Amino acid sequence: MESAHQHLAGKTAIITGAGQGIGQGIALAMADAGARVAAVGRTESKLESTREQIEAEGGVCATFVCDVKDADGITATVDAVAEKFGRIDILVNNAQQVPLGTLMAVSDDRFQKGFSSGPLATFRFMKACHPHLQASGDAVILNLTSSTTKRWDMGGYGPYAAVKSAIVSLTRAAAAEWGVDGIRALAIAPHAESAGLNWWIEANPEEAAAFFQTIPLRRIGDCRDDIGVAVAALCGPEFRYLTGATIPLDGGQAYFS
Repeated sequence: MESAHQHLAGKTAIITGAGQGIGQGIALAMADAGARVAAVGRTESKLESTREQIEAEGGVCATFVCDVKDADGITATVDAVAEKFGRIDILVNNAQQVPLGTLMAVSDDRFQKGFSSGPLATFRFMKACHPHLQASGDAVILNLTSSTTKRWDMGGYGPYAAVKSAIVSLTRAAAAEWGVDGIRALAIAPHAESAGLNWWIEANPEEAAAFFQTIPLRRIGDCRDDIGVAVAALCGPEFRYLTGATIPLDGGQAYFS
């Protein structure tokens, strides 16, 4: 794969939810930067699509089917990635079932799935990967959060913001506890194109138009070129002193103090 800067050559990156959307965009950008990609997700056909795109550009990718709500599945997946590639240097916790809706509309079951697929899965993946990341000596954890955690009007976003806020707390803890192990930890808050967002825009054109006006750059980010490339850059040596922070990739919409 030809790239202007293969700063991740020789490294292995685990990316959950890599079969579509932001996860796929990050996987493609990581591979373009030289990383060997372990694409993790629930649907094999989607993961294969990611693998085919990466390999078509000359990159290296292997797929691993895993439901991130399954604790044993997470352990087995991390072990399989380590066996396949011999090392793990980057962990991207992206997969998440979103409990979107008002407090009265979100059921206990949806809320619990939001936690088990979000902060609990993030927690489990970080711990399972820790020995490999420590052995790397130059490792990065990137956990996906959301700018909804910074909304002044939390109506309709409470359960979603709750799980994403928990992920930020775990990220801060990992940065504090594992910096001595050569592991950086960052939270990423993106706005990006997705099938779900496109559906919402088509179904709610007036609300979508108003939403775009709240983004200073007046557009939603591209999964690969705006989100993935930035995430891959954050794994590079230029950012070796950055850890414990939440990085907004949302076109300037949210106020991150």
